[in-house]
Amino acid sequence: MYWMGRHSGRRGFRHLGPDFGGMGPGGFGFRTGRKLGSADLQLLVLALLAERPSHGYELIKALEERSGGFYSPSPGMIYPALTYLEEIGHATVEAEGAKKLYRITESGREYLEKNRAAADSMLSELERISDKMSHIRRFFSGARGEHAAEDESGEAERGSDEFYAARRELKAALHAKRRCSREEADRIAEILRRAAAEIAKG
Repeated sequence: MYWMGRHSGRRGFRHLGPDFGGMGPGGFGFRTGRKLGSADLQLLVLALLAERPSHGYELIKALEERSGGFYSPSPGMIYPALTYLEEIGHATVEAEGAKKLYRITESGREYLEKNRAAADSMLSELERISDKMSHIRRFFSGARGEHAAEDESGEAERGSDEFYAARRELKAALHAKRRCSREEADRIAEILRRAAAEIAKG
């Protein structure tokens, strides 16, 4: 999976790795911090403002929803981006009580159109991440009823119990390692790849 780097016209993409968390070779960006470069975030914000005027917290929510909860920029990232867009004339702001409503300007739309391919690529990447997050949640959800006993012998039910117990143990182990070092993450990734290969053989 890839993430568009800067959007100044270069064609380069940076590899995120198979787990979209940057743990693979050449991984970058959305590891534990899940951060975008300021220019990329500004372009994403412009793309969202082109869809509808928004408050800062609405933009945070929109990015969180589009990525399935994986990417949720902090107010300390969103509001400086909005301030910069306002300063260069790509967005305007109007007060709504204690809130500020941001709108894209004509200049902002022109800039967005010049960089539409990069913006669409990043939005599509968020959607792909969201799909993967949904798949992971379904995998770990347990959905026990879908794997109920298939016969009266009880063999399928016992197998199901062991399966879900093992899956819970794996989930707990991965959760405990969520802030591990790069080296440890690479070690875990290799273990998971071997396990996946063994499972696929069956």
